[in-house]
Amino acid sequence: MDNVPDMYRRTAPADLAEASVSDGADSLDAFRHGQDTIRELVVAEVGDVTGRSVLHLRCRSGLDTLSWARRGARHVVGLDALEPAVEAARELAADLGLGPERAAFVRAGVYEAAEAAPDDAYDIVHTGAGTLSRLPDLQRWAETAASLVAPGGFLHLAEFHPLIDLFGDEVSARIVRDYLSQNTWAEESTELDAGFDDSAIHHPVGEVVTAVAAAGLRIDFLREHEVARFQRFGSLEPSSPEAGAAERGASESGASEPRSADSPESGVRRPWLPTQRRAAPLMYSLRATRDRR
Repeated sequence: MDNVPDMYRRTAPADLAEASVSDGADSLDAFRHGQDTIRELVVAEVGDVTGRSVLHLRCRSGLDTLSWARRGARHVVGLDALEPAVEAARELAADLGLGPERAAFVRAGVYEAAEAAPDDAYDIVHTGAGTLSRLPDLQRWAETAASLVAPGGFLHLAEFHPLIDLFGDEVSARIVRDYLSQNTWAEESTELDAGFDDSAIHHPVGEVVTAVAAAGLRIDFLREHEVARFQRFGSLEPSSPEAGAAERGASESGASEPRSADSPESGVRRPWLPTQRRAAPLMYSLRATRDRR
């Protein structure tokens, strides 16, 4: 697919940088030896995928998509607009002995998913954190995702909470942006997850819920969480002592990269928590079902 829209092309450097940070040689080696990359929050809300089909919109290098296959999914499909990411995912699937009938990867933008996906519908359609900030037309995303949900299946979204975009470098009483504005803005912090674009698109939670409901799905839940995928603010701490010790070591060695609270020993990707609880939600999640006909 050579006609990838400009909106996807402009995020390529950020996405490739994320792949180099989170899916480097050490991470890939750990994954090949059984590390599961799906976050605890997502695992708990999606539930058992045994025997089910899963479509992952914006899969990047495919680690989460392949983790669903390891968890027993009958067929997983990862979709991403970037050819290097898709090729890396295909190579990794082949290394793991998973053919296209079990794990397929497609190069396409999220808006083109209905035409590009190999199947008409899936039991689970998942959109991960950092995706919606790259999509200016939220209704089009919701309609596309909903069209791919099989009767009795559901759409699951885990996303950075837009409330944290209002603050500067810390969650505090100082609000520096307009929550209801849908304008883009440049990220100012130098300690951002590499998956953030430098001109993120802001979507309030109400807009997301309304778009999903208007697309014909029934909202099962909307939840707000005090955990984060990475150290978005300096006041966040790892959720486990083991991860905390590892991160303190990285800090003392002068590492300046965005830090992860992952625990390689346990094979679990752990969240970050605020030192002062409930200052503001850091992530939110949503599940919406297509009723059986």
